[in-house]
Amino acid sequence: MDLTKIINKKDEAAQYMVDEITHICKDFEKRDPGSKGEQQACEYMAEVLKKDCGCDRADVESFKENPGSFFGWIYFTITFVLLAIPLFFVAPIVSAILIVAGLFIVLMQFGLYKKFIDKCFPEKTGHNVTALKKPTGEVKRRIIFNGHPDAAWEWPVNYALGGVGFEGHAVICAIGAVFYLVLSIMACAQGRAFGTVGSVEGLTKIALWGLLFVPFLVGLYWMWNKNRVVDGANDNLSGCYMGIAILKALKDEGIELENTELGVVLTGSEEAGLRGAKAWCEAHQGEFDDVPTFIISYDTIYDPKYLMTNYRDLNGTVKADKDVSDLFMEAAKAVDIPCKKGWVPPLGGATDSAAFAQAGFRATGVTGLNHKLENYYHTRRDTYDNMNTNGLANCFAASVKALEMFDNGAKQ
Repeated sequence: MDLTKIINKKDEAAQYMVDEITHICKDFEKRDPGSKGEQQACEYMAEVLKKDCGCDRADVESFKENPGSFFGWIYFTITFVLLAIPLFFVAPIVSAILIVAGLFIVLMQFGLYKKFIDKCFPEKTGHNVTALKKPTGEVKRRIIFNGHPDAAWEWPVNYALGGVGFEGHAVICAIGAVFYLVLSIMACAQGRAFGTVGSVEGLTKIALWGLLFVPFLVGLYWMWNKNRVVDGANDNLSGCYMGIAILKALKDEGIELENTELGVVLTGSEEAGLRGAKAWCEAHQGEFDDVPTFIISYDTIYDPKYLMTNYRDLNGTVKADKDVSDLFMEAAKAVDIPCKKGWVPPLGGATDSAAFAQAGFRATGVTGLNHKLENYYHTRRDTYDNMNTNGLANCFAASVKALEMFDNGAKQ
C-alpha cells in the first residue's frame, strides 16, 4: 500500500487536529483523571471514530481507580521527613525509619507507578476507548495508535519558574531527606540510636544547618494544585488525535487496507500514574495475541525539533519494543522528518507505552517535547492556542509512513 497521498496532506491533518482539540477544550468540562470531563471527551472521540473514521467498533470502557494517590505520596513522604527532623535530636533511629519509609513510598508510587497507597484515597471511575477498523481481508497484522484523553493538575512551580525551578525544588527536597538520613545513621553508628545527640561531636551543629531544607520541604506540599486542571491540549489531546487523524484521512481518501487491522486506544488517567493503560491491559490481556500487534503511544506532540522515539520509559526503568521503535525511526527518516532516538529519563515520568510494555504488548512511546521541562508542561499555558501545527504535521507524516511500512510487512 502506498500512502504518499495522505502523507502529503499532513498540514490539513494538523489543522483538523487543532480544530477538534479546540472544540474539546472549549466546550467540555475539565478532564482531570476520573472526572466527568474525561468521560465526555472519551464518549465524543469514540463517536468521531465510528462516524468519521469508519471504525467497526468504538467502545467506551470504565475502570476503577484512586487518582489522588499519584501525588498523594507527598502527604506521606514529606510529613514523615518533617517529623524525622526534630526526632533526629532525640531518637535518631526513629528519624531514620521515618525517612526510609517516606522515600520508599515515593519510589513505589511516583518512581515506579505502583499502586502502593491507592486505597488511602477516594475511588473514582475512569474511562478508556477501544476502537478497531477491520481490513477487507484476513487480519494478518494489527497496529494501534494510542493517546490519553485526561489532563494534568497544574504544577505551580513549573508555571512560575519553569522546569529548572520545578526539578531543582524536588532535588533540594530529596537532598534534605538524604541529609538527615545520613546524620541519623551516623548517630546510630556512634551508639546514639535513642537519646540526645548533643554529645556527639559536630552532628547537632550540622543538623541545625540542615533546617535550611525545611522551607523547601514544606513547599513541596504545593507541588501540585488539585484545584486547577489544565486544558491539556498538547498533553495529551495531541496524542489522542494523532491516531484519529490517520484513520479519518484513510476514510476520506477511500483507502481500505487488505490485511492490517487498525486501532485507536485512548487510555484515561495517565496523569494519575498510567491507571487507564494498566486497566486496559488487564481487560484486554491475550485479546490481541492472534497476529503481530504494534502499539505506538503518543504523548505531547508539540515541538518538531523534539520529536523523539523513546526506547526506554517510566523514568528509564522500562524497555520499549525495539522493532516498534525502529519502525517509527525508519519511517521518519524515509519521509525526511527529524526524529531523535531517546528515552524518558529519571524525573521525566512516563508515557502509556510503559504500561503496555510491562503487560507484554509490543509498544513504543513517541513524544514531541523537551524532557527538560518547559513552562507550558502541566500548566495553564497548555492551551489550544499554544499548539504547534508543524510538530503535529511532522509526527502525522512519520506515523502514516510507519503504517505504510508495517502494512507492507516491515518489522514483523
